[in-house]
Amino acid sequence: MEGDGTEKSKVNDGKSYSGIPEAVFVDNVDEFMNLPENSGGVDKVLRKLDEQHGKYKLMEYTLASKRRRLRQQIPELARSLEMIDKLKTQTEAFDTQFLLSDQVFLKANIPPTSTVCLFLGANVMLEYSLEDAEKLLTTNMATAEKNLECVEHDLDYLRDQWTTTEVNMARVYNWDVKRRQAAKASS
Repeated sequence: MEGDGTEKSKVNDGKSYSGIPEAVFVDNVDEFMNLPENSGGVDKVLRKLDEQHGKYKLMEYTLASKRRRLRQQIPELARSLEMIDKLKTQTEAFDTQFLLSDQVFLKANIPPTSTVCLFLGANVMLEYSLEDAEKLLTTNMATAEKNLECVEHDLDYLRDQWTTTEVNMARVYNWDVKRRQAAKASS
């Protein structure tokens, strides 16, 4: 895959795979508040940080949904691969049950076969040879596992970003409280 332009960043570089913007830690609040983009005052800065925090929470929801979907997909692919292995070694008919929907099973007698039908999504089913089906499912399994690893990494990265944003909000708020107290004490 290297060199084809589709390779994503490495896990160990600490960045996001899906382009999640980095939250910069506000070390010096005085300097931060004197930046031109923060000229609208404390309320504007806090609204901006709160908006950024909300975006991180939305991204987290999206990534958590993707993680949940991948965690369901991987065992399904593993079961399909197990069935392909069973069908490849099968020499005589056997009885089994198919899951039609939640808690609904159908009994079936499976004769020896060299093909299998796979659902590809969007109500599309194709017939494959056992070898081709195994290759496809193995590829899909590897892709799903890699995607799950990327999503897990992004969720960890995202947690760091929203924590940094929350700390920044607290620092700006506390800076404003101290500034107001100092102004009140000097007047």
